[in-house]
Amino acid sequence: MSKRLKSLEVCADCSVQDPRWASINRGVLICDECCSVHRSLGRHISQVRHLKHTPWPPTLLQMVQTLYSNGANSIWEHSLLDPASIMSGKRKANPQDKLHPNKAEFIRAKYQMLAFVHRLPCRDDDSVTAKDLSKQLHSSVRTGNLETCLRLLSLGAQANFFNPEKGSTPLHVAAKAGQILQAELLTVYGADPGTPDSAGKTPIDYARQGGHHELADRLVEIQHELTDRLAFYLCGRKPVLGNNKECLSLKLLMTVLFTVFSSLDLSELAKAAKKKLQSLSNHLFEELAMDVYDEVDRRETDAVWLATQNHSTLVTETTVVPFLPVNPEYSSTRNQGRQKLARFNAHEFATLVIDILSDAKRRQQGNSVVAPKESISNQHSNESQDNDQPDYDSVASDEETDLENVPPNSNREKSLESELSDGTFTVQEFLEVKNALTASEAKIQQLMKVNSNLSDELRIMRKKVTGLLYTTAACKYT
Repeated sequence: MSKRLKSLEVCADCSVQDPRWASINRGVLICDECCSVHRSLGRHISQVRHLKHTPWPPTLLQMVQTLYSNGANSIWEHSLLDPASIMSGKRKANPQDKLHPNKAEFIRAKYQMLAFVHRLPCRDDDSVTAKDLSKQLHSSVRTGNLETCLRLLSLGAQANFFNPEKGSTPLHVAAKAGQILQAELLTVYGADPGTPDSAGKTPIDYARQGGHHELADRLVEIQHELTDRLAFYLCGRKPVLGNNKECLSLKLLMTVLFTVFSSLDLSELAKAAKKKLQSLSNHLFEELAMDVYDEVDRRETDAVWLATQNHSTLVTETTVVPFLPVNPEYSSTRNQGRQKLARFNAHEFATLVIDILSDAKRRQQGNSVVAPKESISNQHSNESQDNDQPDYDSVASDEETDLENVPPNSNREKSLESELSDGTFTVQEFLEVKNALTASEAKIQQLMKVNSNLSDELRIMRKKVTGLLYTTAACKYT
């Protein structure tokens, strides 16, 4: 957990003082109101994180702070800095503007439409322009100039671009140069720490060879981000990496989860859902895992949002993100499946996460490794889905999901005893994770109750406002 950014900062979108949130991929700090709009746009547009109440890898926070301090906001508001923009009526939002529609429309234009970003001269072949930008990015990451690289990324440079002339990606270059903040920025935009270069070496290999141990360890964390995040959501503990860089505590986690849920009876629908999950191709399974990751982020961000709002004031429906926003790069079927994840209650969603982790482990043992969160999106963004593959929505739409078929109780107990006795973890650690899992589910239920109470309060306030309007109107005409 990192300390909050200090000094008097202002919201990048409306200039309110003391912003409490950050948009990681945009490199800006934002206030509560503007954050509610960012959240409604989706993580593909803006990845938000609370500065104080959300865990931060120190170098990721440093990357955001460096970008903000060096004027990253001017990248997104380039044309607004031109005096001619003021004359034409274009302006950014200010603290006195209403959230809807003023601030919301400005934020959508700024980040979703990229209306104020500096545009390159039009060329006949846009792919050539993107390739040129990516080559510039490949050269720029060897320095510490983050804002230059963010500007290139904003114009269309590809973070995972493989330079055929150099035989490497920008992340290889950053790793060789020990540029940890550049590595943070590149991975936020989809660079894969596990991509080999023409010599068969990964960015992690080059970071270790260059003695950049902090960078190497951070790249390993990013490579395991998906499973780490899901594991942390379930039990509040991050998997521990051993000397061989395998997630040792994932074994502990799965043992605990199978034990905690061992008394559940598998319905026919749950068995069918599990069978569909296991029959998915690696591509579709990775898509599902990514979408569950996004739903975990949405739920955790909602929990932080509710915990940090001033409930003495009215929290309206305009600040609520009830399900994952539509990503236009995804198919309508996938977007529908993503939104249906919000229907799962705490218990159902936890079992779905368990199934994802379980099947990820099974596929890893079969040498079909699930890639990290960001790199999957970049790796498969241009792949076409085979018509004969199982339908993603058929898995995401199931109202019930459950664990794999587990062995009888006697066999399960023997398995647990052997797991606890092999020296990987202790009984005390087992109990700690089990208790953390129970506490986590209780906290989710509590937050759901708070949300329900807020909805009731909202209805009451609306009735009062309606009554006051009628009273005012009656007084006016009497």
